[in-house]
Amino acid sequence: MSKLEQLIKWFDGKNKTLVALSGGVDSALVAYASYRSLGDLSVAVTADYKTLSQEELESAKKICSEIGIRHIVIEYNELDNPDFVKNDKDRCFHCRTQLAAYLTKIAKYEGAGVIVDGTNLDDLGEYRPGIHALRENGVQSPLVEIGFTKMEIRNFSREAGLSVYDKPSNSCLASRIPWGHKVTAEKLSRIEKSENAVKQLFGARQVRVRDLGKEAKIEVGQNELHLFLDLQKVSILNERLKEIGFESISIDREGYRPGKLNVIVD
Repeated sequence: MSKLEQLIKWFDGKNKTLVALSGGVDSALVAYASYRSLGDLSVAVTADYKTLSQEELESAKKICSEIGIRHIVIEYNELDNPDFVKNDKDRCFHCRTQLAAYLTKIAKYEGAGVIVDGTNLDDLGEYRPGIHALRENGVQSPLVEIGFTKMEIRNFSREAGLSVYDKPSNSCLASRIPWGHKVTAEKLSRIEKSENAVKQLFGARQVRVRDLGKEAKIEVGQNELHLFLDLQKVSILNERLKEIGFESISIDREGYRPGKLNVIVD
């Protein structure tokens, strides 16, 4: 039995299930398996909590359309949560605690007895306080239980026909702001606009624009660093980001690495 078959079987006999769907490949595969097993007893939930980019929200909607699963989008503003806004090392814990409360409320309304997410084995090797918050609130991770790595998730997602199988990993926009620097609507807006500008100008797929106050530090995938050899485009990007609100830009010549900003600031 393949791991994908094991994942589908994991849901067999489960009560109505909620899948916390972020818009990425991990939770997409979980939603696919859940729907394959439970059909209409499976519901996907995406939280539009103001630190989720519009691109990720649209991705979540597309995923649900491909799978055929019912999709609930809930809206709330994380910036109303002072524990989140202060942006300390536990920011993700506060974020996921709040998310879990909403998921639990929806599960009760829907009559769902199970809530799952897309956490996988590779996630456990990083500093992820948000994972602990979800566990404490009863959210289960079938990808971890079965033993899925990120590469396996991508391979099986391709096999399942999910268009996001090769979608670059992403995280909430607040992750671009150094710990200890307050999260604001203005910062989130200029980060999202700046990342869109990088993608549009250079065609880069893995993009982070780190908000260092007056400076925007740009990271792209290591295999995409050559794109910045086009100095004319770099000059155009510099002007665009100045219009957005940054005074200067820098390009990280080491390329993107998860959690890099937190390591720098710590």
